[in-house]
Amino acid sequence: MSIQVSPTVTNGSHAHVSGGDNYLLELLQQCQKGVETLHVTSLQEIRDRAASIIRQSTLPTTKVEEWRFTDLSALKQLNFQAATPVELPEALVAPLTFPEAANSRLVFVNGVYASELSAIGDLPKGVVASNLSGLPAEYRDRLNNYLAKSEGREEIFTALNTAGMIDVAVVWIPKNVIVETPIHLLFIANSFRTPTIQQPRCLVVAETGSSVTLVEDYLNQFNIEDPEEGEAEVGETVYLTNAVTEIWLGENAQVRHTRVERESVEAFHIGKTAITQARDSRYTCNAITLGAKLSRHNLDIYQTGEQTETILNGLTMIAGQQTADTHSAIALNYPYGMSRQLHKCIVADKAHTVFNGRVFVAKAAQLTDAGQLNRNLLLSPKARVDTKPQLEIIADNVKCSHGATVSQLEDDEIFYLQSRGINAADAQNLLVNAFAAEIINQLPIPSLQRTLLKAVMLSHKS
Repeated sequence: MSIQVSPTVTNGSHAHVSGGDNYLLELLQQCQKGVETLHVTSLQEIRDRAASIIRQSTLPTTKVEEWRFTDLSALKQLNFQAATPVELPEALVAPLTFPEAANSRLVFVNGVYASELSAIGDLPKGVVASNLSGLPAEYRDRLNNYLAKSEGREEIFTALNTAGMIDVAVVWIPKNVIVETPIHLLFIANSFRTPTIQQPRCLVVAETGSSVTLVEDYLNQFNIEDPEEGEAEVGETVYLTNAVTEIWLGENAQVRHTRVERESVEAFHIGKTAITQARDSRYTCNAITLGAKLSRHNLDIYQTGEQTETILNGLTMIAGQQTADTHSAIALNYPYGMSRQLHKCIVADKAHTVFNGRVFVAKAAQLTDAGQLNRNLLLSPKARVDTKPQLEIIADNVKCSHGATVSQLEDDEIFYLQSRGINAADAQNLLVNAFAAEIINQLPIPSLQRTLLKAVMLSHKS
């Protein structure tokens, strides 16, 4: 068992800038091939600026503070090709959708919009849920005010996504519009034999006084037909998902955001979520990490006005030799802000989780109330956890706390359940389920709750 708990604050860089990196340049070339193949001509200036960042950067190593527990060397052993558009039968995709969002979903396959699998009939008048080509004309000029404008856009994987941007899932909620129906953004990876890279992109704009519930869902379609052999083959596929989501909240806007990563266990998943909160806005994120051989989620919150509310709930559940890394940063720059973060990890076998949660409270952010807790449950003596909750406070009139716990299942709890007629294996499953349920029960989609609770039960059933 390996555990590290450190409250110290560091300022590691996401990417090391030097004279360039051949592997990164090859990835960039593949991403640009995807742009050329699909004849995407819009947003070229944005892509060019991001490409110039890539050409001067190197892939981060464990010598970089922000990446010292997450080794990308396995990624560099693979030569990824740009993912190509694939048509999937509706019958295969239907089980992946939610009944609560039957007519409010956008589906992307290998990062490309699949209109035949999408449905947006239940959305109120004026609400936009579309890809780039379907965006109404009145929004196209306004797009440049938000797309690739979030803080942290120069982070290396974010810049790579921007440089190879071929499409964008755009959700735009007009002023004072309340969207009762959840919107499901479904990103399906379809890779066969050759390792591929796909780069989904989301832009969400919630204007003043608006409200929306959003589910961002990443997964792999296991059943892939081999056109040469004419038969279906079931198995885990190797690919890289490099996803970026930008969410902008206007004054008094509310966004309830659920992010689910359930990729192939042989895949790599790098995700960036950048949130910008204006005065009196309320943002909730429920981030669930289940899949990928190696995953990294960078969650960044930027406060641009007073009295914001930020709730971050996270659950990572991995086994085997998976690695899952969550890095969050909350920048509280104005008074009366409130943030709460609870991130829980369930780690089995030889799996490895990393949590680095940084909360920065500027001098002007007086009367801030911030709390952060990372709780870890180890199910194996060879499981590993590296956790580093961080507080950096310059203001002098605040209420802030942080902490981390690492534990195993208690023998007396298992014994108590056994004394009530429950066998040891079922007792362990009950305790694990209860640990996970605290986060899963926060999800606003009942059918997704049931799916994830079932996944918890199956993953740790003896």
